[in-house]
Amino acid sequence: MEWSLESVREMVAGGMQSIRECEICAFAIAMCVLLLFMWYCYRVGREHGSSPLRGRYLAGPGRIGGVVGGFMSSDCRGRGKGKHGSMLEEQNGFAFCQSSECFRCTSAGESLNQRLYHSLQDYAKRYTWSGMGRVHKGVRDQGRYLNSRPTIQRPEVFFLPDLPSAPFFSREVQRHDVELLEQSFPALLAEFESIYHQPPARSGSSLPPGWKANSTPRGQWWTYYLVNQGTPLVLNVRRCPRAWRVLGQLRTFIANNVFGNACFSVLTPGALITEHYGPTNVRLRCHLGLRVPSSCELVVGGEPQCWSEGSCLLFDDSFLHRAFHEGGAEDGPRVVFMVDLWHPNVAAAERQALDYIFTPGRLEDKEGNQGKEFPTQISILHWVSPVDSPKVPSTTSTDGGTC
Repeated sequence: MEWSLESVREMVAGGMQSIRECEICAFAIAMCVLLLFMWYCYRVGREHGSSPLRGRYLAGPGRIGGVVGGFMSSDCRGRGKGKHGSMLEEQNGFAFCQSSECFRCTSAGESLNQRLYHSLQDYAKRYTWSGMGRVHKGVRDQGRYLNSRPTIQRPEVFFLPDLPSAPFFSREVQRHDVELLEQSFPALLAEFESIYHQPPARSGSSLPPGWKANSTPRGQWWTYYLVNQGTPLVLNVRRCPRAWRVLGQLRTFIANNVFGNACFSVLTPGALITEHYGPTNVRLRCHLGLRVPSSCELVVGGEPQCWSEGSCLLFDDSFLHRAFHEGGAEDGPRVVFMVDLWHPNVAAAERQALDYIFTPGRLEDKEGNQGKEFPTQISILHWVSPVDSPKVPSTTSTDGGTC
């Protein structure tokens, strides 16, 4: 290569042009990064300042105050009868609960969302934010979670993110409580017989005292609640001392918030419980088979399972599920003892926070009581006596039914 003044001049000019082009590329990249950062700040600010915290998401079908697939949920039906008289409306053969006393039938929207977040803030001020990451995330983004869930799993009230999901769970995940329930099978069966074969509660009724009839498209579905939405039913508890003692010995029974229930559940031959979702994914529903004829089946998330007498079946009822009894009259009813247990992956700190947030009555907003203190539900363990008759509260309790 021959060097000359002209060649040097050309090299310098080419270098200057390359520098100018690099400056333009660098400027363009910097502008793109700046625009992306501004968009990110906008999204974060929008999420924290609107829908979840301030409750601006709208309730969709199957949310609080709504009904999934024409079916009312199994924790509250029958609670619609109170001081204002009957509050059940019949539509297409199904009962729709409109009770202000039922948590799952509370109207959705701004007030409930705000109260959820305020309750979490109040809990954190009293105790700690440590371990509250998932709970905070769930409360903050609840609207997005509920509305974006796949149709196979869509809890109606509260979704806790990052929990392992499956329609059915192995008995090993709650081994202590499952074994305790199965060991109590003879006592629970005997107690069921004693309350099931009582004379009707009143003339014109076919049900013994304490039993409630649920709306089904065909057949009969009856339930006898000991605990309904976290509230013990005193009269029913007094008739079932052994079952009450068993509940007090369970380690993971949800005793102190609205997602906890315990009952005897009866399906007569030909009965069908239509597809529906449970209120939350933080619990596992446990069925102990007491009487299980053939042709009875539970389908959760499209997976069928059969009960068996003396054995427990654990499932996540936030998945779409249904049950049926296709046997004949000679087969008799299908009977299970149902209890709600904590999901094994909900940590102890999260359970305590959820008990605080969803304590019965805490989220009610009646007569301007929002933000006031509500009494915390006394632990069921404190009501269990070592003697034959359990120690029950002397005050009366709403005779809640089913849902």
